[in-house]
Amino acid sequence: MNELNNELTERFSVNFSDLKLLEQAFTHSSYANEQRLPKASNNERLEFLGDAVLELTISEFLFKKYPDRPEGELSKMRSNIVRTESLANFARVCNFDKYILLGHGEEKSGGRSRDTNLENLFESFLGALLLDKDFHAAEAFIYKVIIPTVQSGEFEKVVDFKTSLQEALQINGDVNISYEVVNESGPAHQRIFDVEVYLDEEKIGRGSGKSKKAAEQAAAKNALDSNDNLVVETSILQQGEN
Repeated sequence: MNELNNELTERFSVNFSDLKLLEQAFTHSSYANEQRLPKASNNERLEFLGDAVLELTISEFLFKKYPDRPEGELSKMRSNIVRTESLANFARVCNFDKYILLGHGEEKSGGRSRDTNLENLFESFLGALLLDKDFHAAEAFIYKVIIPTVQSGEFEKVVDFKTSLQEALQINGDVNISYEVVNESGPAHQRIFDVEVYLDEEKIGRGSGKSKKAAEQAAAKNALDSNDNLVVETSILQQGEN
């Protein structure tokens, strides 16, 4: 953790006083189970806390930056910013994937690059930073890492992958597209849903998310990315459109 703390200091002017707290933020449940550590030693509780810090900070920023936009548009933009894929990418920008502690099975199955693991890690880090310092330190980190991308306008458009998939598959006529929740995992306050999308009875995609709707969007995106034979015209929906 010393190497991680040094990198945090150099890149973000963040220096943890409690390195055990920092280590907990980077401890996946698979590692804790494998090492027979106490259940509370993994990062799930910190994730719960960091999620609240992130949502409040992003909500306040959007509220002030877009004074004329209605609640619905702000909610859509916030959802786009804090979705699994976005937070996983921010974790990679911070090199967090290099330091996450995983069990052997999770490591071998690609857990170090799994978006859900990195999303949870990013939120856990924010929770740890809040406890080690204060809310303003966590807020300042979010402003350094996330807000510049928000200000660039990247999140002002929302990609509706379900609509795109439907348009692509129905180009030659009506087809039966269905979504099925195949697994739920994680603690009650932070459930992860796994969804598969079917064309008639054939599975064409799979995705995960913190809600069924987010998982369905991820599954539709996976179907679009994985099936080269689909004729796709991605639908970009401006904020506020239904």
